[in-house]
Amino acid sequence: DGGTLFLDEISEISLSTQAKLLRVLEEREFERVGGTTTFRVDVRLIAATNRDLEELVRQGKFREDLYYRLNVVTLKIPPLRERKQDIPLFVDTFIREFNQESGKNITGITRGAMDLLLRYHWPGNIRELKNCIEGMVALSPPNRVLDVSDLPEHLLRQDNATDTTIHLRVGMTMEEIEKVAIEQTLRSVGYDKQKAAEILGIGLRTLYRKQKQYQIA
Repeated sequence: DGGTLFLDEISEISLSTQAKLLRVLEEREFERVGGTTTFRVDVRLIAATNRDLEELVRQGKFREDLYYRLNVVTLKIPPLRERKQDIPLFVDTFIREFNQESGKNITGITRGAMDLLLRYHWPGNIRELKNCIEGMVALSPPNRVLDVSDLPEHLLRQDNATDTTIHLRVGMTMEEIEKVAIEQTLRSVGYDKQKAAEILGIGLRTLYRKQKQYQIA
């Protein structure tokens, strides 16, 4: 009694279970499965879902009375794709977490790999990101930095093509245009220098020389 009960993905419970939950919330009592003794309960309920409960109510898939019983204070957390500034923090947290579990001592992630993580739309939100990092750490040799080659294949072929559109502004010098073209092309291919050189139509040695000339990391 007096505690907090968190129910994740409340939208996935059956209508019959919804009815039982509503009874507990309204009468503040329940009986164990197969039992006859009634127990009093006093808890604060927090429920979460990634679906639109109002739409499920309209479809008859979620009880309207339970919806209004739960909808006292609502916090809407934007999907991960709308707060990508949080991704580096999550990645760092997950790497440290899986380092402790695996003993791999992964020391970080390259900018190229992080750039691809930031470009991905993450339909599975934080769970998908966590699973992604867990897989990368699990398959990686110990004592190294995660890079583009460690990413799942579907992240490497996201959008089914590489966006190599170069964004320029009026009045730029040829040197500025060349620097922007190199920077944006490198970013678009996850800093794969071989692929960037092919897209730019220059040799790999020339690309290295241009990077040094324009101080492009």
